[in-house]
Parts: sequence; C-alpha cells; structure tokens
Amino acid sequence: MFIFFIPSNHICSDVFTGIESQRWSARQLSLQSGGNFTIPCHYDMKYIQHKKYWCYNAGGAFNYCTILAYENTTEDRVTVTDYPAQSLFTVTMRDLRSGDTGMYWCAVETIRLTEPDVKEQFYITVKSDPDVSVLESSVSGQEGGNVSVQCLYSAGYQNEQKWWCRSKDQRCYTVGRTDTSQNSTVQTSDDGRKSFSVEMSGLQKSDAGWYWCKTGDLQVPVHLSVSDAPPATITNTGI
Repeated sequence: MFIFFIPSNHICSDVFTGIESQRWSARQLSLQSGGNFTIPCHYDMKYIQHKKYWCYNAGGAFNYCTILAYENTTEDRVTVTDYPAQSLFTVTMRDLRSGDTGMYWCAVETIRLTEPDVKEQFYITVKSDPDVSVLESSVSGQEGGNVSVQCLYSAGYQNEQKWWCRSKDQRCYTVGRTDTSQNSTVQTSDDGRKSFSVEMSGLQKSDAGWYWCKTGDLQVPVHLSVSDAPPATITNTGI
C-alpha cells in the first residue's frame, strides 16, 4: 500500500463488510508537551533505495520545509528509521514542546528533477492536555490470542465519530460494532464519556503493524506486535 500519492484535500470512503477504507488530506495529531511520539510512513517498494526524510514548515509550505532528519539518523530530538522489508520508515520526536506545533511531512526523494518528492502531510499540535491519546502506544499479543487498546479523548470529542484504522491499507473499523476481517475479530466500544476500547481476538501474524485511533479529525498511532503462539502442552495421563 502506497500512501504518498493521495491527492491534496482528497477524502474517500469505501465499505467492505463494515470495514471502511479511508484516506485523509493530512493526518492531524494532538500530542502532549514533554512527551515522545513515533509515527509510521509507508512508501512504495520502488522507493526502497531512495532517501527518506522528515521535514517541517510552520506555514504549511512543503517547498520551503526544513529537513529535520534523513533515514537512519538522529538529529537533535528527531530519529528517522527505515524498514525496507516493510516498505515503511518511522519518525520519532522526543521532548515535545509547544513550539513544535505546525505542519510536517514524511517524504521520499524521487531523484528526477521533473518529479516532485512523494510525501504524506501531518499537522501536529503540542499541548499540555491532548484531545486524543492512547493508554499505551505499543501493545503486543500472541498468535491466536487477544489484545486490547484504550483510546482516550477529551469532552469536546464525545460526539465525534470514532474509528480503529490499520495504517498499511487504511482500512477502518467503526467504533460501536464488531467486524470480522480475513484475520482477526475486531470489537470496539465507546463509553461515551472519555474513551473507546478496541479488542482484537484470534490474532494472526499478519495483524502486526501500525494502527491509528481516530476521533473526529484527530488520530494517534499505535504499534501492535504479534509473537508466536506458545507450544501446545501435552498432558501425560499415564497408563
């Protein structure tokens, strides 16, 4: 799945047995001052050998953005790490400050002067009390087992639509109903006050990866790891 070619201001939604495929013009994140975050940036396989980078411009102009770090480097509070086998790179920013608020881009150099760099846009707001967050940004489970995620939201987002979205193909599960994908069963519920929960059961190795808790126009990333199922226990009943 290649995210970067999404046209600006384009939003679409297709329904697959209750699972929605959504694309957003820019991902909007509300993050806590003093905290850290890591986000995934997917790219097409043909760009594996190309340079990847993370850049910033307060005014939202990509052509004038300042490159903060290239792949597999750490510059100041920013680390960019490439995972070519997964066709993605991650960006980690540490010790967030209110002055970090602004527009950012995951981008890949295309080399050709006539072809603009491919990119995905993020608008990040840093505040002491973020409007959307998660209890744990990284969760793990065993193959065949279950895993739970709790997504938190502020009072202003109580009445907003909520989704649990898989990053690599942008398929979203609407909170408030149970959906069965080709892999696991995803059950979501909203307490109507400050949080919604996601329960994934019957985990498969293919469920591993990046997801987004999305509430209204805000979202926050979650990474899921799936380990091997424990070996079956053989009980010796004797003769």
